[in-house]
Amino acid sequence: MATVLPRVARPPAVDELTLADTGAVRLLLRGDSVIDWHHLSFGDHGEVDRFLRLNEFDPESDDEIGRLEDLRGEACDYLARAFAMAIPDEVAEDLPARDLFLVASSTGPHQKWACVVLKVMHIIHHIAGRAGLLKLSVSDEIIFREVELKVMKVVEELRAAGAPIAEFEWSRKPHDSQITKLLAKRSTLAASIYDKLRFRLIVPSHTDLVPVLATLTRQLVPFNYIVPGESVNQLIDLKAELDADHSMPTATPLNEFSGPEYRIVNFVADLPLRVDRLVPRNQLPHDLAHVVFVLTEFQVCDKATAHTNELGASSHEAYKARQHERVRLRLFRDENDPVPE
Repeated sequence: MATVLPRVARPPAVDELTLADTGAVRLLLRGDSVIDWHHLSFGDHGEVDRFLRLNEFDPESDDEIGRLEDLRGEACDYLARAFAMAIPDEVAEDLPARDLFLVASSTGPHQKWACVVLKVMHIIHHIAGRAGLLKLSVSDEIIFREVELKVMKVVEELRAAGAPIAEFEWSRKPHDSQITKLLAKRSTLAASIYDKLRFRLIVPSHTDLVPVLATLTRQLVPFNYIVPGESVNQLIDLKAELDADHSMPTATPLNEFSGPEYRIVNFVADLPLRVDRLVPRNQLPHDLAHVVFVLTEFQVCDKATAHTNELGASSHEAYKARQHERVRLRLFRDENDPVPE
């Protein structure tokens, strides 16, 4: 049976955002990696349990908390093997693994060690989930449908709780569009297509952007699985709206085929999905992780920007025309023709 996320609360206003909220939104907008973080911001076990549920761990399940303990053991073993690190006993085994999130959020003597172990746990769990997806004899159709159902359920709950979501839609990239995209890109690896499954949320006004992004990181998208380097932020001024330190630039790797006036907040997440949503529990291999990961793209903008994005050179039709022209140039290029930029 799939873990049920707790009933959603009213979306926070900007002045109600916690440190954890602002950290998650900054990471999402910049396309940073959680592996570069040096501190967490969990205040109590309730916040930790909410985060575990977001990552599809049921804190009331002995098996899944046992999985967390196993991950901690694997992480400590790796650190000892690869770097000869002597992890303090309190972090390595004395405290419950669930408490490491609070230690990593503290100012105590073991704070840094807890961060180090959690980072390695995160990577080991992600590798296992990625490997698990390859082991399942399940079609993309079934996997994508389950992700769509998961996202739709959360968005419906958010709307019912008062989240300012004016429009919501989702799409799957057609096969021909995948071919065209790879023909147009210098990298022709199919793995580089992150938008096979895309969700688009439009909010009523610009001031709704940050609260909705914060709510998504609370209820749907774990900040630790935002794909680094794949975020585009052309709408939110971090300094003005989150009082963010500008020591790191906001990530804006523009799509080369987008129009000059096109504006969007775009990010990619490896969404966790429970395996028992895809295969009956009694048919699961014993060595399979209980969570797999599915790359999913999200686009968020306000209503006025969404309207502008469909005009003139910014429209989808103009985008496709520029992309198709690049493909023609590459396919019909002669020996002495310059490589298309």
